[in-house]
Amino acid sequence: MPERNIEFGAFGARGIKGHEAVARQLDALAGFIATPVTVRRGLLARLHYLTRTDHARAAAREAGLTVTDRTLRAWLEGRRSPSRQNLARIEAAYRAVRRRNVARSLLARLNRAGRGTRVEFHPLNQSQVPRPRQRALSYRTLNVRHWDRIVAAWAAGDDAALDDAWVSDAVVDLGSEWGQYEYVTNIGFAA
Repeated sequence: MPERNIEFGAFGARGIKGHEAVARQLDALAGFIATPVTVRRGLLARLHYLTRTDHARAAAREAGLTVTDRTLRAWLEGRRSPSRQNLARIEAAYRAVRRRNVARSLLARLNRAGRGTRVEFHPLNQSQVPRPRQRALSYRTLNVRHWDRIVAAWAAGDDAALDDAWVSDAVVDLGSEWGQYEYVTNIGFAA
């Protein structure tokens, strides 16, 4: 696509890719457990979420948590503690399963029966860019009506598909200056 930045930040601009900001916002809307997995309470909450039904256990195994039922029981009862690698696997499996579980309801909230959701684009930070090289960027808003591909890519954890869906389904609707909002400081929306 035209206007893709090849050497972002060469002159001191700071920001993140738009799809990364969208993923952060969707994560915030998903309502993950706030207590860290390293704390007993957070570990138990994640393990209960991943083991309460047969469907949840199957999804956890698909997401990479491949320990025996005996080990899971020992963790839940407090007889043993998971290693750092297993804590990371538990966190990754929890996030993957939670994303899949909330994707459908989140999609309905964002699409709002065809009305869509208003999205705010906060432009990148140019405070470190020399004056002659700064672009005139402004805060923009856009009503995104089609979230299907964006939420599906987010739920699958596929960054490349999320980037493609975000650019082709949302950002190009900004018109001829859409390339200026490929990198942003923040993207905000509420559903």
